Amino acid sequence: MEDNKTPEVYRKSSTHEKRALTRREFIMKLAIGGGSLVLLAGCGAKVTSVFDTGSGKQIYSFIAVDYSKCTGCRTCEAVCTAYNNPLFRDGRYKSDLGNPVHANIRVHSFNPDVDVPVTCARCDDIPCVNSCPVKPDPVTNRRALYQSGKYDLITNDTDRCIGCGNCVSACADSSVGILSQNPATNKPMRMCTLCGGDPKCLEHCPYEALSVLRVDTAYPYYRMSPEDIAEKLNKRWYNLNV
Repeated sequence: MEDNKTPEVYRKSSTHEKRALTRREFIMKLAIGGGSLVLLAGCGAKVTSVFDTGSGKQIYSFIAVDYSKCTGCRTCEAVCTAYNNPLFRDGRYKSDLGNPVHANIRVHSFNPDVDVPVTCARCDDIPCVNSCPVKPDPVTNRRALYQSGKYDLITNDTDRCIGCGNCVSACADSSVGILSQNPATNKPMRMCTLCGGDPKCLEHCPYEALSVLRVDTAYPYYRMSPEDIAEKLNKRWYNLNV
């Protein structure tokens, strides 16, 4: 997806001079003037055709972000955690409830107004997996953290994981820094599941800011930290060096 510049929209000031709206003003204008249409357009299955379920080949895809469209609403966090980490209440798991702190996508907010959602970048050199100190299993050849399934998703064997945090540090040093340690268990969290090929963050994003793309190292902002992305966007949108 191309990282298009924020549309240049103008309004009259009290002195009848035209000035460019800020990105936040533009988003608010959309929400007030045509929000219901935008919300409806953001629902339903889309983009998931990138998953080639018929070939039988491994597929390396990741959640890509058009930062010019993201409003920082955090809907992606809510639906992600409701699907992947539902709350257990009244004797059963409820998929319509979840704590966003456990979401596998995280929105970082910066000032000036820049919102940066990040998910697992699906790194080809898998620094998180390679940093795991647990010896490979003699049968599966897997460490405590490993890749598995059709999409080679990062998976943690909680029974073998020692909670050392090496994978979290490796992710922060060489990629987006999405991994973190669960405060209760010290085990890694926020490994994207792609929701089994039907990502809920895409389905419910009101402004269609998210897409599933095949991993391509040439993709803009690929494997960059949220802070570095925000710095580049600040230069682009606000002509600021922060």
